[in-house]
Amino acid sequence: MLYDLNIVWSPGTPAADLERTLKFAKNLGYDVVALNHIIAGPIPTQPTPIPNPIPQLTPPHPSYPGGASTSTSSSSSTTNPSTTASTSLPPLSKSSSSSALPTTLRRATLVITDPSITNYRLPDYARAYDLLALRPTSDKSFAWACTSTSEAPALISLDLASHLGWHVHHRAAMAAVQRGVRFEICYSQALTPQGGVDGMRQRVNFIGNVQALIRATKGRGVVISSEARGVLGLRAPADVVNLMAVWGLGPEKGFAALGEGARAVVVNEGVKRRGFRGVVDIVRPAEGGEEVRRGDGEGEGEGGDGGKAGKKQKQQQKQQGQKRRNEGGGGGGSQQGEVSKRQAKKMKKEGSQAKA
Repeated sequence: MLYDLNIVWSPGTPAADLERTLKFAKNLGYDVVALNHIIAGPIPTQPTPIPNPIPQLTPPHPSYPGGASTSTSSSSSTTNPSTTASTSLPPLSKSSSSSALPTTLRRATLVITDPSITNYRLPDYARAYDLLALRPTSDKSFAWACTSTSEAPALISLDLASHLGWHVHHRAAMAAVQRGVRFEICYSQALTPQGGVDGMRQRVNFIGNVQALIRATKGRGVVISSEARGVLGLRAPADVVNLMAVWGLGPEKGFAALGEGARAVVVNEGVKRRGFRGVVDIVRPAEGGEEVRRGDGEGEGEGGDGGKAGKKQKQQQKQQGQKRRNEGGGGGGSQQGEVSKRQAKKMKKEGSQAKA
């Protein structure tokens, strides 16, 4: 399965354009995509509920609550808070079905300017959206996103088409990878048709930043997305792998960044929302659990007395056997000692007679 975890969405996106983009991504071979809502404004400091305006166009991913693998009576009663949010887009056309669209996730990307304010609201955004990504804009915010966040984000998505103003250090990048955070490379930032000097400068910045990120991470912990704003921003998976091979990422790691790496992000985020504290997860309830537990309890109740009696009986038999062995060994030893003494006396007597 191939993943594209960044298709730009905004409240003003027409439903027809969104439907066309999702269908084209499905035709290219992407099975799971994420609609990305970029939040660049100031984040409120008060603990108010975080709304999720992105519509849920398809059934949830199997890794998330309410998905195909967890659609039981217990999981249907416990829904994700993000699924109850109101949608601001009109529904898609009646001719389109959910099978013609890839599985869609809802993602938020926070543009970080002041880490001290954002750190307290990360759990709220993580509960409201399926995926949470951070886009740091300074060296301080980048180091904070890599090592010091209260809620580890799923992705760190840099604006590689702009001049960063700092170096991507190997130590900070690998610290983020060890925490389970992935770095996102959005190839559409270099392919968007823009003429003039600005377009050329963006491509130069993108190529240099991608090479610096690949050197810092050594190709590990990298996810490739499109950040497409329409159909023209999407490319086929083979084309994307070839582009990344030119820019320094090998073909094997390129295919892994589109498949295995992106899937790991989705599954880990689903376990965080489905399981207990992201650690304990109920995969499938045991069939006939009550009867098994009851039978085990009865067996333990009866077997407890039986086990004690059996242990006591075995202990008595062991003690009797040991006693018999001791008695038998002592008797044999004493008898053997007496016979030896008699033989010694007899031999001594025979020796004295022979001398006489």
